[in-house]
Parts: sequence; C-alpha cells; structure tokens
Amino acid sequence: MHRFLTPLLLTTLLGVSIEARAAAPTRPSQATWTASRLATAKYAILDPRIEGNPNIVNGEQRAGILAAMRRDSAGAIKRRYPNATIVTDLQTPGVVRVTPVLVTPNALVPWAKLTARLQFDLGAGQIVTLDDQFGLLTLWQQQGQAANYTYDRLVQRMP
Repeated sequence: MHRFLTPLLLTTLLGVSIEARAAAPTRPSQATWTASRLATAKYAILDPRIEGNPNIVNGEQRAGILAAMRRDSAGAIKRRYPNATIVTDLQTPGVVRVTPVLVTPNALVPWAKLTARLQFDLGAGQIVTLDDQFGLLTLWQQQGQAANYTYDRLVQRMP
C-alpha cells in the first residue's frame, strides 16, 4: 500500500489540493482586506514550505511540489482577481506577500489528510491566513490539477 501511495501523493501534489476550512482574518484593518484592494493588488509569492513529515517525499518530489505550490497559488490569485499583478520584486510598494504552505501527514494512508495554507502578509504587521484540509483520496481524484484545485478553494474565501 505504501508504494502505491507515494506515486499517488506525488501525482496529487504536483497538481496540490485541499478541502475548505478558512481561518478568519487575523486583525487586518478593514481597509486592507477588502475586495476592492485585493482585486488590484500586487502579490509576491514567497518561497513555499512543506511542513510535517519530511520523509513523505524524496528531494526530487519535494522540488516538484514546491514549484507547483508557487506556480499554482499565483495562478489561483490571478483567476480570483484578474486585475491583480504577480510581482517578483519584494520591494514593490504595497505588495502583498503570500507564503504557500503544505503540511504533510505522518504517514501515507488513504484516510490521511493534508493541510494547505496561504499566508497573506498585508504589511504593517497585518497577516491573514487561509487554510484547508484535503484527504489523500480527494487529491488523487484531482490528479495533475490537485494544486490548482487546492489553491482555488483557498482563494475563494478571499473577499
């Protein structure tokens, strides 16, 4: 079973996904966490992180998963807000810094769940975190679109 789930997990994560359970915004001012501001904001995707059991995937798989997390979180934001801009310069005035995080389960078993998180640093110490959990089987069903599915689900909770 473990040998089956490792490719399953890799296939799933390269596409990455999660169920919906958003954390409430953590003390952003009303002026910064609004649809009108976020719809035209500039976003910088920071280095994604994988937390949890580091032995779930090997180095090559980890690199592919991290690349998918960066690419697909940016894509989800652009699909949610077509007038938003993804930038690479962290010094861009007013940039919203986004950190994608994936928390892996302790073991690769069919009933295990992954947690996906997007942390939005709005500046001035204001941080909003959206997170969600997805079962491995749910991710497997998404196949190569798992990351898009996950981040699309998360950004739907944005105003």
